[in-house]
Amino acid sequence: MIKESPLQYDFEKLWKEGMLDWHGRMPERMVDDGLEEAFWMQSMKKKKYKQTDEYAKRIYEKMKKHIPEDSSCIEFGPGWGNYTFPLSRDVKRLTLVDGSKSVLAYLKQHFEEEAPIQFVHSKWEEAQLEPHDVVVGVNCFYRMYEMNETLKKMNRLAKKRAIIGLTTGPIQPHYVLLDEQFGYDIKYPRRDYIMIVNMLYQLGIYADCEMIKLEREHRYDTWQQLIDAGSKKILSPRFEQTHVGASLERFISREDGQFVYRYPFHAAIISWEPVKHI
Repeated sequence: MIKESPLQYDFEKLWKEGMLDWHGRMPERMVDDGLEEAFWMQSMKKKKYKQTDEYAKRIYEKMKKHIPEDSSCIEFGPGWGNYTFPLSRDVKRLTLVDGSKSVLAYLKQHFEEEAPIQFVHSKWEEAQLEPHDVVVGVNCFYRMYEMNETLKKMNRLAKKRAIIGLTTGPIQPHYVLLDEQFGYDIKYPRRDYIMIVNMLYQLGIYADCEMIKLEREHRYDTWQQLIDAGSKKILSPRFEQTHVGASLERFISREDGQFVYRYPFHAAIISWEPVKHI
């Protein structure tokens, strides 16, 4: 709990500190554009035709109400198109901005040449863009270091609405048990949507924030696969697999011969009308 005024906190500094790994260093992928491009190149190769995440439909439903009819729209960090494909149907003109050539090439193949879509290969921070009615960014802030400038740019380029989407916690519940019952150090999330809300507040932007409750599902063919996946966020150098299994048991069901792990998570939809003179 924060006991002092939030005005006394530098939330951008907290955001930057949260980018460091658990040894206090900046992860290579955060600063190496080549590694980032390699990641997205491999990710795009695995995607099927217009493959999107099911949960994204509910997030877009909430975002859509903030998008006026016949809008021009910038989407930055579009990834594999969770929001790009529905946006392309709902806006009159769409500009896609991404630092990955692989992402843009993947998306471009799904649209006709005459479609009113512009593809801009650039980091958001460096992109030279004209204002659009709406600016959208969803789950694309993990490499954004100068977050205040990122938010100011969104505000400056949005004529009618700026929209941010972030999926968020809680952490998988078995990790809480591993912490509280077995005493393991856990990689709890270090950056979250609330930092962005507070950064906006400190910039003089009173943003709306709506939470959506969602559910994630993972399936594993063997118990060992489940144990391996459920150990990845343990920081402690040594741990007992039996402890991981014991923490998981109450959350696992058997369906069609597989081990199924379902747990809640959320999405935050942060949006605001652009503010002048910030």
